[in-house]
Amino acid sequence: GDTTDHLLELAATVSSNPRGRELDALLSTGEQTSSSLLALALHDIGVDAISFTGIQAGILTDGTPSKARIERIQRDHILRELEKGRVVVITGYQGVDCEGNITTLGRGGSDTTAVALAAVLRADACEIFTDVDAVYTADPRIVPQAKRLAEISYDEMSEMATLGAKVLQPRSVELAKRYQVPLRVRSSFTQSEGTLVRDIAEAQDRGGRSMLEQVMVRGVAHSADEVKLVVEGVPDVPGMAARLFGELAENKIAIDMIIQSMHKGGTNDIAFTVPREDFPQAMAVSKRIAQEIGAKGVVFDENVAKVSLVGTGITQDSRIPAKMFKTLAQQGINIDMISTSGTRISCVIDKDRVEDAVRALHEAFFSPGESPEELPEATVGGAHYHGAC
Repeated sequence: GDTTDHLLELAATVSSNPRGRELDALLSTGEQTSSSLLALALHDIGVDAISFTGIQAGILTDGTPSKARIERIQRDHILRELEKGRVVVITGYQGVDCEGNITTLGRGGSDTTAVALAAVLRADACEIFTDVDAVYTADPRIVPQAKRLAEISYDEMSEMATLGAKVLQPRSVELAKRYQVPLRVRSSFTQSEGTLVRDIAEAQDRGGRSMLEQVMVRGVAHSADEVKLVVEGVPDVPGMAARLFGELAENKIAIDMIIQSMHKGGTNDIAFTVPREDFPQAMAVSKRIAQEIGAKGVVFDENVAKVSLVGTGITQDSRIPAKMFKTLAQQGINIDMISTSGTRISCVIDKDRVEDAVRALHEAFFSPGESPEELPEATVGGAHYHGAC
């Protein structure tokens, strides 16, 4: 959030390329300040509370700076304090590696910390209080008539989070599904029940009848934080793509959409998208690999965005992608790249047209006659887009 941004700006005043161990140590101080202040506030109203850093809470991670993953949590210290009747306030977003270095989990890492703690402590559920009040079928700032959803499945929420919905960190949803921890997204500012994220075996209509095989679009997601890279003139021989994407994976760079196009003369172009925050590192790795494999070079485009439809079994009904592409064409929006999975259809388009695309797709798939007036509680949907650490 704002605190993380401030600390990053502070780091930039003393370093042209702040990163690694020292940056993690700096960024961890934001959560430490917040947890201590919360414990003090609880003391003031008569609640016995104690704050723990990630180290004190026993949150052990791998050693990847700024993108660490939790390996295990030694919960004994937490349990001892809980048994004393204390409220334990634990810093999110951080842990410690095997060498004693402070690590951070990346933006939104507090969500992952909360779910991991809920899992190891065998909590009944994990509630995430944030600045949004629920999950929606689209960003309500763009589509005011977007519908709030009472429930959403782990798989659908994971897709929405990955595709741009910043209400939850994708890793937190994956962790919740793995350990079957029900998640509830709630607002810090209202009494709303928010949205429950859980394992939903099948959907039902409002009469309680099974809709197991009914394919339904449940959300329109978008992300304007994308960059497209194209490695041009890649030799058309086995192993070139493996070399490129293997190296990107080694650097923990998230890759989403990939397209390979063939040219006469035995060369290919390989295009792919990465999150904007990974772009500098992705560009450096791609240039190095391009040179090593004898490719022509690497070009990039920052004026791109991604718009997606989400719904279980969405690609099983060919009318859905056809309608999506027709809707975008009617708006004069060109599609640059297309990617599909069992639960989503994504298109890379011009960044300047992404809000037009979201509005048009929501109108096409959620207007009266296209979707029930009230979405069933036991189905899935889109999300409200607000970033929070």
